[in-house]
Amino acid sequence: MSTAKTALVTGSAGFIGFHLSKRLLNEGYRVIGFDAMSDYYDVVLKQRRHAILAEHAAFEPVIAHTEDEGRLTELCVSERPEIIVHLAAQAGVRYSLEAPRSYVQSNLVGALELLEAARAAPPKHLLMASTSSVYGANTEMPYRETAKADHQMSFYAATKKANEAMAHSYAHLYGLPITMFRFFTVYGPWGRPDMALFKFVKAILEGRAIDIYTHGDMRRDFTYIDDLIEGLVRLIGQPPVLGAPIEGDSLSPVAPWRVLNVGHGTPERLEDFVTAIEQALGTPALRNYMDMQPGDVPATWADNALLTRLTGTLPRTPLADGVAAFVDWYKSYYATAT
Repeated sequence: MSTAKTALVTGSAGFIGFHLSKRLLNEGYRVIGFDAMSDYYDVVLKQRRHAILAEHAAFEPVIAHTEDEGRLTELCVSERPEIIVHLAAQAGVRYSLEAPRSYVQSNLVGALELLEAARAAPPKHLLMASTSSVYGANTEMPYRETAKADHQMSFYAATKKANEAMAHSYAHLYGLPITMFRFFTVYGPWGRPDMALFKFVKAILEGRAIDIYTHGDMRRDFTYIDDLIEGLVRLIGQPPVLGAPIEGDSLSPVAPWRVLNVGHGTPERLEDFVTAIEQALGTPALRNYMDMQPGDVPATWADNALLTRLTGTLPRTPLADGVAAFVDWYKSYYATAT
């Protein structure tokens, strides 16, 4: 019998799930990677991520939908993972306007199945992805975990806020230690094709104009993938403990449940983001300025003081360096893709 800790990572073929699984494997974990390989974007990209993970003998892929009734429970009861990181979800603010039912299945039913699995085989720590989009119409920045977040601007954000509430109820009822993460504009190599960085680089290389919403008057707390993964790994050993809050804590008064911002804590202008892409490519962008899209917000900005208290100071990759790393990956990936 292996003595390695077992981690279950849902969404292991996704952008963040791939990077986290790779890091956990390198840290000596046995990783069960659970993914549906949905066709929301290029399945080949997901398959290539899983192929890299499969180079590790300690990686065990499971191809299934989180919303398949009882599938996750069966897996957790048989494998007893000490750590569960739930990243599988239907992502995307804009797509939620087109296909809201897919968000109900993946984000709501899928989360329920995950929570039921954790109830049947309680892990030492359950970590679940939320999003900075839950802050919605909140204009008080930087966003603090203890601030009200009651006015979501997209159905995607609404499903994620519902996940937070669902998780809190299970933490209270069954004593499950749960940490919720509100991610802030994560970017980097192996990113999703529906994200701005991927679309901008592709369009510029093809000589097409890029759509810049809110006429460029938009700020985002861009968070490089390696920095985010470092934060998640450090937090694995920091499960919330009922009755033991720290300064500025979002810890529930009735459950071992906490919500955390995971972001750099510095809003960057969208125009500066585009400039970094131009510099990395050595090619100017053709800009098509547009109004803000429905469901979007003009700015995001994380207060990461609570995260720092729990993890210590995390790496902060400069935007220009992170964008350049993505561009290098993009060129290499499509030079070798078949």
